[in-house]
Amino acid sequence: MTVSDCKIIDLPKFLDARGNLSFAENFKQIPFEIKRTYWLYDVPGGIGRGGHAEINNEELIISLSGAFEIMVDDGIEQKTFTLNRSYYGLYIPKGLWREIKEFSTNALALEFGSIPYNLNDYIRNYDDFLAYSKLERNDVTVPVAQQYNVKEALAIDGRKLSDVFDATMVELDRHHSDRKGNLTVVENGKTLPFDVKRVYYLYDVPGGESRGAHAHRNLSQLIIAASGSFTVTLDDGTCKRSFFLNRPYQGLYVKPGLWRTLEDFSSGAVCMVLASDIYNAEDYIRSYKEFIEFRNSK
Repeated sequence: MTVSDCKIIDLPKFLDARGNLSFAENFKQIPFEIKRTYWLYDVPGGIGRGGHAEINNEELIISLSGAFEIMVDDGIEQKTFTLNRSYYGLYIPKGLWREIKEFSTNALALEFGSIPYNLNDYIRNYDDFLAYSKLERNDVTVPVAQQYNVKEALAIDGRKLSDVFDATMVELDRHHSDRKGNLTVVENGKTLPFDVKRVYYLYDVPGGESRGAHAHRNLSQLIIAASGSFTVTLDDGTCKRSFFLNRPYQGLYVKPGLWRTLEDFSSGAVCMVLASDIYNAEDYIRSYKEFIEFRNSK
């Protein structure tokens, strides 16, 4: 692979006076199956992150907030891309050296990976990368074992007063560095009781507006305040429960069959949702009356 194989990918952008929506789905905007989702935030100005190559991992990187640069290197040529909009991302094929730098204030980098985290897949020394890139150009294959441990699914509180108690806050891994900011990762088969097949995010939501008033028949979700804060209210037709989200390393796990509303967005808030399936209009219940009928039919 060479730097010319990197490309900017436009993402759908739905304009709405209540706030805009963009998303990315497996094998559509994302040219691979998502196996890992992670995001970088709180990176001090002037600090670079991610100087490494991965032998088998493909990436799509999006600027959810603020701006930053990505330098990509194939061992012969270097190219720098600037990301500063939420509705496009940079696709980086496997086997290229890349570094993210020049983070603006409150920048938030969202990254998708095609394989689970594997320490042995990384090349962190640039001289080692140059040696590897020479091997690749001579068609020498470097095998890498795919090793990871699968955690148990989330343990849900056994209370059954209402289905809204099936929702739970999930504390995500936070890798902290005083010099380089924080990193949070979600991997299929590890972090959640579902595989992430779609990621979408809401941004530019005016103060006082509400978004996301609907339910899903089959879709599971993890809702995260990637930036700023907002409130999620869940409703099963008989009981309501509200969650305040304001940390990028915490998420609200929501099972199918619950009506949910997003409201009280702070300035600059970004709501990111990891979903268990690609977009399916038939899975949505957009009328509260229809939702009550759906609940009563179960």
